Amino acid sequence: MELKIGELAKRSGCQVETIRFYEKEGLLPPAIRSQGNYRLYGDSHAERLLFIRHCRSLDMTLHEIRQLLLFKDAPQETCTEVNQILDKHIDHVAHRIHELTELQKQLTHLRSHCNNPTAGKDCGILHNLATTEGLSSKNLGSHGGGCH
Repeated sequence: MELKIGELAKRSGCQVETIRFYEKEGLLPPAIRSQGNYRLYGDSHAERLLFIRHCRSLDMTLHEIRQLLLFKDAPQETCTEVNQILDKHIDHVAHRIHELTELQKQLTHLRSHCNNPTAGKDCGILHNLATTEGLSSKNLGSHGGGCH
């Protein structure tokens, strides 16, 4: 089977730009080129893209996926390190859940500052957000370093 990039994108539910990105990052091997210089992908590309997308759906980083692909490409190797990668990812997820639980508590507390609609100048939520009350570097969590 030979698919052009648009066909692979449609079949996999993945954006063309994402496929190019995965190829540029070395997660997908380079496609062969047609005489018209179109990228042509085979079954192995589609299977590998499915693997990558599944890993991404589990919120794995590109680094983690790259490591897992090394083991996938060496099926004779033991999966001990695969287990270690997943254990580390599970720990990371548990930490994020803890951070999100703390964030939920902070937001609930913030919401308690305004139970009745008032003029914006009297809004307890806006007042609290404009002060350092209740703010510490601990409260910034993973959102403290930048924006979405």
